[in-house]
Amino acid sequence: MEIILIQDVDNLGAANEVVSVKSGYARNFLLPRKLAVENNPSNAKQLQERLKQVRKKEEKMLAEINSVIAKLKEAPLKLGAKTGTSGKIFGSVTSLQISRAIREQRGYEIDRRKISIADEVKELGSYKANIDFGSGHSTEVEFEVVAE
Repeated sequence: MEIILIQDVDNLGAANEVVSVKSGYARNFLLPRKLAVENNPSNAKQLQERLKQVRKKEEKMLAEINSVIAKLKEAPLKLGAKTGTSGKIFGSVTSLQISRAIREQRGYEIDRRKISIADEVKELGSYKANIDFGSGHSTEVEFEVVAE
């Protein structure tokens, strides 16, 4: 029996996928729990419409991600830090500080958990951080640590 999955089902498939299963499994487990619907012409048409909407949403999100990446690569971010007499920072620069700098200087809200710094930032100078937007899209952002 061919069915269209509405939700992800372990060891079977992802949402919006057409899979073939035994009729008893479909009738007794998948259909009553609203995990799937029968693959008939009406449901297949609804699936195509849903896939079209998902593609439009992904294209819109991809365009937005590309504009954010272009804006972030324009110029390095400036981060102020308190330093001692030798130029060393008290503490270190964290992804939270980078997230705040992006919000204040570029106007974009990026979750701090999506930002990763390659090495610890404990001195003044230029560094790079990686921002992962998900879906295989990431970018490197340059930031400069300056004394306050």
